[in-house]
Amino acid sequence: MRLDIITIFPKMFSAVLDESIIKRAQLKGKVKIYIHDLRSYTSDKHRKVDDRPFGGGSGMVMNAQPIFDAVKKIKREARARVILLCPQGEKLTQKVAKRLSLCKHLILICGHYEGVDERVGEHLADEEISIGDYVLTGGELPAMVLTDTLVRLLPGVLGDKNSLNFESFEGNLLEYPQYTRPADFRGLKVPDLLLSGDHTKISSWRQKEALKRTKERRPDLLRKIKKGDK
Repeated sequence: MRLDIITIFPKMFSAVLDESIIKRAQLKGKVKIYIHDLRSYTSDKHRKVDDRPFGGGSGMVMNAQPIFDAVKKIKREARARVILLCPQGEKLTQKVAKRLSLCKHLILICGHYEGVDERVGEHLADEEISIGDYVLTGGELPAMVLTDTLVRLLPGVLGDKNSLNFESFEGNLLEYPQYTRPADFRGLKVPDLLLSGDHTKISSWRQKEALKRTKERRPDLLRKIKKGDK
């Protein structure tokens, strides 16, 4: 996979991209990630990328020109998918992440200020993605979240390929409780069943606990199961 990220704050990404799983995925050649400074594509001599909104109002709006020009230069293939990170977009879920992880080339546009000129969303982006119903300063953090979510789904990135099958939101269930050594920590004990070595019973326990936890914390996910939404 190739990821091109367009931002006005390119230095923000090094702390995330140069560590942990994402760094190892790049070293393995599983993903190539490029960060592009939007100010390099502006036609304004002061490298200005925003202006006042037509019709009045508070804040500044990001100009269409540098974003269109950046995508034009980066987009080498027609099949490259352009994503605008913004609050109005489709909410990022594991299902959405799986769909996007099948793409060979994604271009992520990080919005900022009061928003992005509407013509970017209407005529340039293939889709808009939001990571939740709250407002952030810009699209940089959502781009990092989306990148992390996608990279771990790529074949060969995780050490154990089966680990993805047991994570939260797989099959619309939250993950079952996890424990590690010691079995008795200051009087807080691990359930005896997990120490039994009976993997059939352990599997059944985990399924029940996943259902219980989902019912208590995210009943909306169970409603998706009943509707057949996988």
